[in-house]
Amino acid sequence: MLSSLPNLLTLSRIVAVPLLVALMWGDGQWEWLAAFVVYTVAGVTDYFDGYLARANGTVSKIGIFLDPIADKIMVAAVIVMLVDSGIVHGLAVVAALIILLREIIVSGLREYLATLQVSLPVSALAKWKTAFQMIALGALVLAGSADTLLPWLPALAIGMACLWIAAGLTLVTGYDYLRVGLKHMA
Repeated sequence: MLSSLPNLLTLSRIVAVPLLVALMWGDGQWEWLAAFVVYTVAGVTDYFDGYLARANGTVSKIGIFLDPIADKIMVAAVIVMLVDSGIVHGLAVVAALIILLREIIVSGLREYLATLQVSLPVSALAKWKTAFQMIALGALVLAGSADTLLPWLPALAIGMACLWIAAGLTLVTGYDYLRVGLKHMA
């Protein structure tokens, strides 16, 4: 069922990551603006792949497997490139690390719990975390071109504020997931 529309949208997100990284590696303002467009389109596919799968009754095991991987690949790649470019620097790297580490820990926890046939449902707070995280990363990618192309837009300030909010929510939701997971490990 890899060829269903939801799964193709998920795969497109994975395929878009090398293009996103290549654009963010560039020094040009237009490259960063193009990276923002690619990131935004990829983010929209993240919403629609799940929505379409549920609405059309085409939820598949491969989709359930690939969707979180696609999300984590994109988030990790964007964070690494934002740090590499210097847009995220200094103390803000701590916020980025909190997000990355939580993604790794929760992925490992989900994998372990799957062997016990225990699912770890996404909480409402985790959805808010994801929303702030996606806005933060998008704004920070846009900040790579905003100084010259959109000088009136405070993309960097918005991105940094949302990054710290996402990091705070990441700590809370990560703790919640870990607490639930540890009950099954005892």
